[in-house]
Amino acid sequence: MAENNRLDGMRVAILVTDDFEQVELTEPKKALHGTGATTMIISPHSGQIQGMNHDEKADRFNVDQTLDQANPDDYDAVHLPGGVFNADLLRMEPKAQDFIRKIEAANKPISVICHGPWLLVSAGLVNGRTLTSYYTLQDDIRNAGGRWWDLPLVHDDNWVSSRSPKDMEIFIQGMLDLFSDYREMEAYPEAA
Repeated sequence: MAENNRLDGMRVAILVTDDFEQVELTEPKKALHGTGATTMIISPHSGQIQGMNHDEKADRFNVDQTLDQANPDDYDAVHLPGGVFNADLLRMEPKAQDFIRKIEAANKPISVICHGPWLLVSAGLVNGRTLTSYYTLQDDIRNAGGRWWDLPLVHDDNWVSSRSPKDMEIFIQGMLDLFSDYREMEAYPEAA
């Protein structure tokens, strides 16, 4: 399948709320659209969400669906951007935890960067898993039974994770490869 359409028809949920690290949403979203995927911004509230460039307010983005409206069965994959405030708010949202648990139970791919793994920790999903994140989350991940590696990209089964926007180029390639592998397994299940 050509690079520019290898994810044609794939639906990716971007779970996010206010004060997310903007580049961790915009760059993966742009890359996904460039390969034919459709993305939907899913948030606890309707309207718009606030992006951040580190500690400075950036752009606002329209929410496509609220967590009340979104059905995990309608999505093929999930992307979790970081940003301290976004990740901390989202991890305490029971509907976000339920959404990501259902995605994981279906073994659908999950890409996560920076502080994004907090949702995976709070949803009880990191026990026995290997991932990376912003370095301040390493104790949370280890205390939840996960293995934390200080690497630009970690691929563990249906997850791919990176530490920060500094790893964006390798993260995007890892995300696209993971999502593409999932598409191929769906198309040719006998090869899996």
